[in-house]
Amino acid sequence: MNIINTIQDLRNIIKNTKATVGFVPTMGALHDGHISLIKKAKEENDIVVVSIFVNPTQFLAGEDLDSYPVKMEVDKKICELCKVDILFTPNINMMYGNDEVLIKAPILRSYTLEGQRRPEHFDGVLQIVLKLFNIVQPDNAYFGKKDAQQLSLIKQMVDDLFLDINIVECDIIRESDGLAMSSRNIYLTKPQRELSLNISKSLRIASNLVAKNCLDCDEIITAMGKVLQQMDIEYISIVNQKFERIEKIELKNTIILIAVKVDNTRLIDNIWI
Repeated sequence: MNIINTIQDLRNIIKNTKATVGFVPTMGALHDGHISLIKKAKEENDIVVVSIFVNPTQFLAGEDLDSYPVKMEVDKKICELCKVDILFTPNINMMYGNDEVLIKAPILRSYTLEGQRRPEHFDGVLQIVLKLFNIVQPDNAYFGKKDAQQLSLIKQMVDDLFLDINIVECDIIRESDGLAMSSRNIYLTKPQRELSLNISKSLRIASNLVAKNCLDCDEIITAMGKVLQQMDIEYISIVNQKFERIEKIELKNTIILIAVKVDNTRLIDNIWI
């Protein structure tokens, strides 16, 4: 595995290959969710590039940038075991200047749900993803469905800016108790983790209601809210894949999303129907 720290060194390797390149951008603290993306990229490409960069522009004031878990040595070992070809680890001075051209997320799709309480969050996400795409020049890029709104906006950016990159959507990976994999799960105490299991429980209830032909979104949200009532609910929302609110479930075109806080830990989850 090549560990590369500079943009020019990475470009020198990429520009001289005719092999297909798969790319998995991460902020480190790798877990089984990331590993599933890497494995899929390995299956579908000749070369796999993984980046680790904790992107400051997607954190708002008061969020957990300073305490975000950094486990670089462990992450390097995980990438090595997964047979990653190139691990790209740039620093902040390399990725950002003092007076930059900025990327703005589309207003209608980025200032709802995650963006409603985190304005400009997606501006920072798209900014760094576009930078990384331009550096790596991948054929395929791999993103998990857990960050569904982020995934939708990245796909829109690729379309709107005519980027020649295939975005591969990858299923949510869950821990054995049903909790969606997240780097922030390590913050949870045992009682908090037990409480957090109500998140996936509420999604199972929603799925069961749909299976029984209950397609009314308000009814489903009410049922989910009862399960989550001991938690600090930021939102329970049902949208289509364009992130437009809907009143009735549209099969094969619906995402049911949750964001909650357990003490100071913010968790998101969803199911695609």
